[in-house]
Amino acid sequence: MVYNLGMMIDLSVRLDSRTPAYPGNPQIDIRQTEYFETKGYEGHAVTLGTHTGTHIDAPAHMVPGGVKLGDIPLETFVGRGKLVETDGGQFSLAALQNAGIAEGDIVLFHTGMDEQYYEPAYFSDYPVMGQEIADYLVRAKVKMVGVDTCSIDNAPDFPVHHTLLGNDIPIIENLTNLGTLAGRECTVYALPLRLDLDAAPARVIAEVKQNE
Repeated sequence: MVYNLGMMIDLSVRLDSRTPAYPGNPQIDIRQTEYFETKGYEGHAVTLGTHTGTHIDAPAHMVPGGVKLGDIPLETFVGRGKLVETDGGQFSLAALQNAGIAEGDIVLFHTGMDEQYYEPAYFSDYPVMGQEIADYLVRAKVKMVGVDTCSIDNAPDFPVHHTLLGNDIPIIENLTNLGTLAGRECTVYALPLRLDLDAAPARVIAEVKQNE
């Protein structure tokens, strides 16, 4: 069988001992448990929070009784990707309105914060999405929303999380390489681990046509 795939762009951060955790979340712990010298094969144990690295938030993350990640239909995790450039790193309703998004799109916001992923400022000085943008996305009936920041908002009550997740729109956080999608049409595949929990790490890739 021959697959006619376009160019694949990895939008996921690397999971390793350096992967930072959101303040208050558990740090990733990776340790070797089996060795070639004694077992003839290699194995590892990995301990991490459900919101470690590039991950997807399910409604159950913020909505009591909300859908857990393992119960979200597979088709939700695949769709046309639409990149929205922010205005000097800040979320802009005008930019979103001009992006040509449609029902069923996976909308990705490029702020450039991924360049500071290993810096303290990544978790303390990041742009947040305004409520009017979240409301617009709900009205547009998009499939998912992704950001290259540690969180889509930072208020104590997380209103944007509640708006999107409360309308069954999963959220992808800690994306990277979004700038490579500028001016390109792509298909996004955002496949999380099948955990019946509030969130899970995901491998997120964009497929771009070779002739673009």
